[in-house]
Amino acid sequence: IERGVRFVQVFADVAKTPGGGVNDVPWDAHSDISVNHGMCGRSVDKPTGALLDDLKQRGLLDDTLVIYGGEFGRTSDSQGAKGRDHNPNAFTTWMAGGGVKGGTQYGASDTFGYKAVENRVSAHDLHATILKLMGFDHKKLTYRFNGRDFRLTDVAGDVIDALIA
Repeated sequence: IERGVRFVQVFADVAKTPGGGVNDVPWDAHSDISVNHGMCGRSVDKPTGALLDDLKQRGLLDDTLVIYGGEFGRTSDSQGAKGRDHNPNAFTTWMAGGGVKGGTQYGASDTFGYKAVENRVSAHDLHATILKLMGFDHKKLTYRFNGRDFRLTDVAGDVIDALIA
């Protein structure tokens, strides 16, 4: 980042066993969620905090967008051996730096965490907001396929202005 790299992706791959494969990643906790997510959380908590501290100390946080999330949430009810199933209806993503309004909580789920019920954000909305924070107008950013222009955010994406500083 200090040398001008414009995009960095970090994948938090914590395998239960050394050299474990994709089916050995405990974030996908269909069983033993407290053990698996506890292990994963401990492995990323301090490094993530250190990254944010380092970016701030070096004066890079204001220009660096940090996004932490996954492709879905987890159901609140038990599945199998103390696990949780995939939940595309309620998920958490956090962002820092890069024009994000710090300390903002946006949206809420129902009592059981099964589905978003307040200030619902679709994947297209999240993408539109991220693109705006990166300096792009998501309505103008298109790609051509079969003779037609398509937006990355489809026709439904809206920028969530409440998240932008």
